[in-house]
Amino acid sequence: MRVSEPHGLVLARQSGETYGDVASREMPDVLIEDDCESIGADEITYAQVPAERRARIRSIIVREFGGIDYLPDSLAELLQPTS
Repeated sequence: MRVSEPHGLVLARQSGETYGDVASREMPDVLIEDDCESIGADEITYAQVPAERRARIRSIIVREFGGIDYLPDSLAELLQPTS
């Protein structure tokens, strides 16, 4: 069984960039990342994005190695605030 490649952009940091720089440059609607438990919360991308830009990005933090299977497939649903 062959697994197909996901559609969309694949982004990478340039020399001297942080992941926060990449997220700030690309301005995703939703940023899904793990909680960086093994390397420290200082590595969380969302926290590296300037505050004025963070307000326009929906951040979803998942447990490290916890998977994302439980997240909705719909962008509209991902954009909904959690209660």
